[in-house]
Amino acid sequence: MPASVITPPGSTLHDGVREACDRVIQLLLLNLQKLVYNRGNPNLLDSPPRPVPFLDALKSHVRELCVETLRLERKRFLWQHQLLGLLAVYSAPHCATDALFFLLTLARTQEELALATQLYAVLSSCLIDLLPATVKTCVCQIHAGRLPESQIIQLFQNLALVV
Repeated sequence: MPASVITPPGSTLHDGVREACDRVIQLLLLNLQKLVYNRGNPNLLDSPPRPVPFLDALKSHVRELCVETLRLERKRFLWQHQLLGLLAVYSAPHCATDALFFLLTLARTQEELALATQLYAVLSSCLIDLLPATVKTCVCQIHAGRLPESQIIQLFQNLALVV
């Protein structure tokens, strides 16, 4: 188990502490979910939706969040995956397509690739034209020369597996 900010290397947390932390994180994610999904679509007469500063700050860290999620550490990756989904809905369409692009590009195992398909399943229920937009993001990244050849190969292999 990796050391964290609350335990030195070699120490372990009591199960009660771990369970309490799990509950706190689940409550925070539930609150974030309410903030994201209760924003609604404003019309001309409404004021713009209230911002969620935490998610606004995460927008520029989608790649890092994907990398951490793909590490598949304990329950952490489940929370990170849920957070990634909330961020993608909150900052759609760009964060959604970027998150799927990074998961498809960086996934090396079937278990990691499953995270991309699970995220797509969640997002496609509330975002229209997600698949074409994701493919467009992938193509733009390739054409822009932002990927090394090994990642392009991995992306194509993963796309072939999910299609």
